[in-house]
Amino acid sequence: MNILGCLDKPTSGEYFLNGENVGNLDRDQLSEIRNREIGFVFQGFNLLPRTSALENVELPMLYKGIPTSERRDRAFSVLKRVGLDGREHHHPNQLSGGQQQRVAIARAMVNQAPIILADEPTGNLDTKTSLEIMDLFTRLNGEEGITVIIVTHEPDIAEYCKRVVRFLDGKVVSDMVKQ
Repeated sequence: MNILGCLDKPTSGEYFLNGENVGNLDRDQLSEIRNREIGFVFQGFNLLPRTSALENVELPMLYKGIPTSERRDRAFSVLKRVGLDGREHHHPNQLSGGQQQRVAIARAMVNQAPIILADEPTGNLDTKTSLEIMDLFTRLNGEEGITVIIVTHEPDIAEYCKRVVRFLDGKVVSDMVKQ
């Protein structure tokens, strides 16, 4: 997960992202790739507790230097797409687990990265909310062509995926593409 997300460099082998060997890049270059190419959705949401949903979604754009008015417009738009219009000024402690995860997904989407990397995105959610989140990921992939990489221990969540790579003790044990 950390290697795919350009957080760690491989200790052996090579990892190419869009034709670029990320193992040869420095910290600043890796940071730029993460900001441009990858949206992260964390299991624990990783929302800033003292900021609103809107401000949490704006954060990645702040690092990109996007002007305030454009940040606000894009954040409002993405929050609406994930079903949180009307909740943008709520802080994380005022949102349900599913709503917090939707804020995290909106934050991952806002820079229009072609890849979303989701670490156990349904691990802290009830069944109904988990299915709603997986439906959202399925739509992002099908309608917008966003590659969604999900790390999960839940077989029912893996069933949503077009390709399932299973690992055991750090080694690939199967790689199945669904038709």
